[in-house]
Amino acid sequence: MLPAVALVGRPNVGKSTLFNQLTGSRDALVADYPGLTRDRRYGFGNFEGHSFIAIDTGGLVDDTREVDALVVQQAEIAMDEADAVVLVVDYREGLTAADQQIAERLRSADKPVTIAVNKSEGVAPEMAEAEFHSLGLGAPVGIAALQGRRVGALLRAALEPFTEEAPEDAEASGRLEGPRLAVVGRPNVGKSTFINRLLRSERLVTSAEPGTTRDSVLVPCRRGDREFILVDTAGIRRRARVHNSVEKFSVVQSLQAIEDSGVVVLLVDAREGVTDQDLHLMGLSIERGRAITIAVNKWDGVETSRRRQIEAEVDRKLEFVGFARVNYISALHGSGIDAVVDAALAAYEAAGREFSTPNLNRILERALTAHPTPIVGGRRIRLRYVHQGGRHPSILVVHGNRSERVPAHYRRYLVNVFRKALHLQGVPLRLELKSGDNPFAGRRNTLTRRQLKRKRRLIRHGRKS
Repeated sequence: MLPAVALVGRPNVGKSTLFNQLTGSRDALVADYPGLTRDRRYGFGNFEGHSFIAIDTGGLVDDTREVDALVVQQAEIAMDEADAVVLVVDYREGLTAADQQIAERLRSADKPVTIAVNKSEGVAPEMAEAEFHSLGLGAPVGIAALQGRRVGALLRAALEPFTEEAPEDAEASGRLEGPRLAVVGRPNVGKSTFINRLLRSERLVTSAEPGTTRDSVLVPCRRGDREFILVDTAGIRRRARVHNSVEKFSVVQSLQAIEDSGVVVLLVDAREGVTDQDLHLMGLSIERGRAITIAVNKWDGVETSRRRQIEAEVDRKLEFVGFARVNYISALHGSGIDAVVDAALAAYEAAGREFSTPNLNRILERALTAHPTPIVGGRRIRLRYVHQGGRHPSILVVHGNRSERVPAHYRRYLVNVFRKALHLQGVPLRLELKSGDNPFAGRRNTLTRRQLKRKRRLIRHGRKS
């Protein structure tokens, strides 16, 4: 088993910056803004051949706000899960009453604790550490997480009880495996609730307050014999409504989660219907070539008399993404969520499928027979053969002459024929049309013309060929 190290402390002491240093990543959202991190985040690190799991947590505060209480609950869960704890304090602010309260809580946890005195750049370690000996949790370690200064010394102290147990190849066995399912949508549509219900635990902070989730969180999940990674993302609003820099960073991370995912699970609020922002997110996912499935959440809160009306509106507005499966669910009660996972994983598998060229050409031949290519400029467009051009996203390349002049409606017809024949539900299929004959046939034709020209030249000069 890999040792787990939880990073705890007050808000804005540099826990997420230290997490990024330990994992060699930029996964955690970092800004000079107190209370930025809310959910607990996991990452893998390796130090001197020994692998470990780092857990980033939100700042521990005493506040009556619902969200702050939930953040503290998440941090306490992380401390319970961890094998060791790193208490991060701020050298610039000195020892505070909040630090002492957290230290008191850690003393009763009966786990090895290491104090990281952060933001001590330009100061001798002994001077930075002196004030924090009074916490009674062992020798502090002065660090500068932003520059990575003395992070090695901190890890050496924190991992000392586990260095003999952790095998050198443990990192490979601890990596997150399986396709990534990015759960996206507008703020407060129930993304974190959906993931918590799948995990059957309060893994993520959920609240009625919009914008509770601020950075993307990767959560491994298993349903039956299938393993995958759920990616909780911050709600994405229209650009005109994004005002502060923290929300801008959150939106960037959500868009990056779409880019890195294998399939997008788009949540829509049934009570508000399909909004322009929902359509924009669908279009963005399709543009990036990501497999997609749609879940209309909070279906339990819709009156029976209005359900048929909402279903008709969804069908009408989502006609352009009719290849994606739509499920009506209640993330709060768990109804329909398994169908969403089934649809997402099926779409991911379809997007990665390989197709034989002969089969593709048979489908093309049947499509051309049923509906011949249109005549443009007095000449009929000829489409000769097709082959697979890529997976994730799925790409088919069709060769012919004057293919760049194929009208948009005929492109859509070909895409629909291939998608139906290949069973690509939930997969945005790309069709690339290229002009030019078969290069091998073209070479034979070129050689023949050269031979004919040479023969005519010899005849004109009275020679035998």
